[in-house]
Amino acid sequence: MGKKGLIVLALTAALLSSGKALTQSYPSKPIRFVLNSSVGVSSDVVMRVAVVDLAKQMGQPWVIENRPGGNFVIGAVACKSSAPDGYTMCLVNAQALSINPHVISKLPYDPDADFKAITNLYVQVSGLAAPASLPVNSVSELQRLAVAKPGAMNFATLGPGTTQDILRQWLNSNWKTEFVGVPYKGMNLILNGMIAGETALTQTSLASAGAYLSGAKIKLLAIQSSKRLPKLPEVPTFGEAGLGEFTDVQGPFWWGLVAPAGTPNPIVQRVNAEFAKVFRQPKFAELLESLYLESVIGTPEEFASFLKLDRARFAQAVVRFNIPRQ
Repeated sequence: MGKKGLIVLALTAALLSSGKALTQSYPSKPIRFVLNSSVGVSSDVVMRVAVVDLAKQMGQPWVIENRPGGNFVIGAVACKSSAPDGYTMCLVNAQALSINPHVISKLPYDPDADFKAITNLYVQVSGLAAPASLPVNSVSELQRLAVAKPGAMNFATLGPGTTQDILRQWLNSNWKTEFVGVPYKGMNLILNGMIAGETALTQTSLASAGAYLSGAKIKLLAIQSSKRLPKLPEVPTFGEAGLGEFTDVQGPFWWGLVAPAGTPNPIVQRVNAEFAKVFRQPKFAELLESLYLESVIGTPEEFASFLKLDRARFAQAVVRFNIPRQ
């Protein structure tokens, strides 16, 4: 073996050794966990349960920092701006990394360059929801009312260009009517606003709406799922209700884990393994099922590839449905 080969072997051995040492010493202090969601919604609930197990497994607490609002931009910027030392981990979703790049003109982060993919976590079932007092019980009845009275109903969103707002625009375009968009800073605020009579419709995860559904304060007109759910057999899917084309626009609504770009690979692999361990626990799996969430844990490489494909899929939807940029 020549001199260059020996040098390469020596460098490789040194890198492996340093990576192993880094993993063994990590973590040596609490880990900051930035959630781009408000307190009490499903993503917050799930991650607060997860961090209890993560702390036991890793020997250091995970300190949750909720950074909701701004089309999920606020949380993404907080993540991007943090040191890539392995002590900031960030919850992100389809809105932040797949949709925002196509609907926000001056997005203050680069979905490719500013984050390090760790793992996809779960996808959630969402539904078209209305307050129990709204005098419609199906999508077809809603359509008739909306066409007869354009501009009479408010549609609650998490801001322009969010998933709720895109559904609102899609309905306006396809039904030739006008639902008025009303932005809120969190889904809990949307649901409380619906009950208070501020808005007539929204799109929400079933996990976030669970308590309101069981209390018969809101009702679901349709769910975005491939099939009806055993727990809600009377609620049709978007496809059954005539909203099937919209599923091509939005795709699955996922939540995943990233770190600031530059976070060392050994730490990324370690955190990936720790989350996989939590998600495999029977009690945690039961929690996900109870919240209408499906685990999609995978490798960092798989998540990085998924992010590119999901963003490309939405780029086509923007053109197809002429979704405006803000």
